[in-house]
Formats: sequence, C-alpha cells, structure tokens
Amino acid sequence: MTERADYGFDAPYAPALMAFGGLALLSIAVTRIWFTPGEVHPVRAAAPGLAGLWLLLNAITFIHTTRVGKFAVWRELIDELQLAGDEALLDVGCGRGAVLLMAAKQLPRGRAVGVDRWSSTDQSGNAEEVTLRNAALEGVAERIELQTGDMRGLPFDAGTFDVVVSSLAIHNVAGAAERAKALREMVRVLKRGGRLTIADIRHTREYASVLADSGVRIDSTRSLGPRFWYGFGPWAATRVVTGRKL
Repeated sequence: MTERADYGFDAPYAPALMAFGGLALLSIAVTRIWFTPGEVHPVRAAAPGLAGLWLLLNAITFIHTTRVGKFAVWRELIDELQLAGDEALLDVGCGRGAVLLMAAKQLPRGRAVGVDRWSSTDQSGNAEEVTLRNAALEGVAERIELQTGDMRGLPFDAGTFDVVVSSLAIHNVAGAAERAKALREMVRVLKRGGRLTIADIRHTREYASVLADSGVRIDSTRSLGPRFWYGFGPWAATRVVTGRKL
C-alpha cells in the first residue's frame, strides 16, 4: 500500500472538547429521560441533548474542514493565483505543509518556502521533519525549503517572493500591533506586483486595513464558505484576503 502524506488536525483540542461536551450533555439528557420519567418536564429533560447534538455537529464540521474541506478550498485559491510555474512562493505558518506542498506541485521551475515556529498546539504533530517527510511523499522535496522563524521578523531579504500565502496562522499572534508587524513583514518580502493570499478565522478586516496602509491593493475579502467552517454555522467561517503589492 502506498504511504500517504498526513497533515494532522488543526487545533486538535477544539474538536476533542466539542465532542466530549456533546457526549456529556447527551448522557445527561438520556439519564433524565430514562431514569426519571415524569419527574422533569420533557423540554428541560431534552434540552441538554439538543445542546449536545449541536456540539457534536460542531465537532464533525471542524474535523471535516481540517481533513477535507480546507484542501478543496485551497486548491481553488492556488488556481486563482494562475502560477506560471517559476515563481518563488512563501507560506507563512506552513505547519505540516498542506498549502505549501500543494503550491509546490504547481512550481516545477520555482521554489516554495515555508516558515513556521512548529507549535503542536495549533496543529497536531507539527514539526519540521514531518513536513519534510510529507514533501517526500508528495514528490516535491526538491522544490521546497523550510525555515524556523517568527512571522514578525521573517528571515528573508526585501522583495524576495513573487507570492506570499498564509493559512490559519496570523490569528495565533496575540495583539493587533503584533499581527500588524507580521503583515508588514509579509509585504516587505513580497516583490512589487507580487500577490498575497491570507485565509484566517479571525481579524481579516484588520488584515485588509493594515495591508492597504502598507502598499497592497486589496482585490478581495470574502468568506470561503461551508467547506472551511470550523464550527456548525457561518459565524465559524474562514475568510480570505487577497491583494497585490503596488
């Protein structure tokens, strides 16, 4: 059997807590209905069960997004970039390589560089050696380069990259001022005319404002739809900001 690359789970504690809470609430509802029939109003007896089902739906949606949905959406986002195949691309917060390696497949004459702090809190099993192994399994090991670094001080010269992408990473930086530093760094390492695509679950209006003030023409800010929900509802949607450096 051919071994496949594994990209782990985003924020693995989140669906685990959702599932645990959902099962606990369902257990409370079943206990009330089964063991104390007539002693508790039916609505009050069933209420924890409904809440539990909602939490389980959140967990299922979250897991589907992290294992299936985000890949389908990012394939479309990379297609929108219309890569010629010889670009230098940077993935900020590359993790285990889901976006980085997908882009590398479109760069037969180019280079895909990933930078990360390798936190396993934000993604299960996140480590440089895991990303390198995934790259080998995807057949793009010769097209990628990995760096350990902080997005607020990227270890690259100004104007190095034709494209900068980031998925679900910038929101992990605490504080609007610190996130602005990271965004300005992405603009700094981008060539004039270079393109930028950022997908995140929070702060995207903030990102668009900072980028616009930093010399980026914003082309699009939009929701990425149900395939990229990290919960059962549009309030848990991932949004994307795209633009071009002037």
